[in-house]
Amino acid sequence: MSSAEDEQELTLIDHLIELRDRILKCLLAVIILFLALFAFSDNIYTFVATPLLDELPEGTSMIAIDPTSPFFAPFKLTFYVAFLIAAPYVLYQVWSFIAPGLYKKEKTVAIPLFISSVILFYAGIAFAYYVLFRFVFAFFISVAPEGIAVAPDINSFLSFALTIFLAFGIAFEVPIAVFIFIWAGIAEPDSLAEKRPYVIVACFVIGMLLTPADPFTQSMLAIPMWLLFEAGILAGRMIRKRQEEDEAAEGQASS
Repeated sequence: MSSAEDEQELTLIDHLIELRDRILKCLLAVIILFLALFAFSDNIYTFVATPLLDELPEGTSMIAIDPTSPFFAPFKLTFYVAFLIAAPYVLYQVWSFIAPGLYKKEKTVAIPLFISSVILFYAGIAFAYYVLFRFVFAFFISVAPEGIAVAPDINSFLSFALTIFLAFGIAFEVPIAVFIFIWAGIAEPDSLAEKRPYVIVACFVIGMLLTPADPFTQSMLAIPMWLLFEAGILAGRMIRKRQEEDEAAEGQASS
């Protein structure tokens, strides 16, 4: 085996070792946060369930159908919260791993994209909790038939909440995806703008697939997705204009 092949193999092994170390750091960060938050798991669950608890009729409460639910529901939620809090550190480890392989121009764009993606994901969860939950739970409880006691199961609520949080967190990444398509030259802002009617329909289809089967919740996801798509096009136009100016400046310098 030649020395060049030996060097290439060593480089590959070094990358794999680095990847392993960074994955272990991410897992360790999540575990440490989980252990730190576990003592407050009941408080965390109560906080997340507050929008529902506030809308329940007086004298009623949530129930636990499964005998193990009072322990495992807060346990599961605390793990997800720990991962959510650790997300910036996890993304930093991802960035530190791929950054050496990026060009200088790519790094100047990638850093704001990483930061924006974290902020938008948190914004999506915050929107679901502070805006959507207040309207959705009030609506569902208000339309309950007479004689029906509304007492949601804590496991069912947790599954619903986590699904909504994930759906809105991902949905709020739409402008990042649109920006990357435009920045990479895969699509042009004008061509994306022309596909607006199809995008609006797609937003409602995605809302139908990711949220409970009611038009109100679907619209609460679809409309922000469409508005974020428009924001992505606006940012894409700005970066495209900047790219054209840079190319013009390089052309004048070379001539």
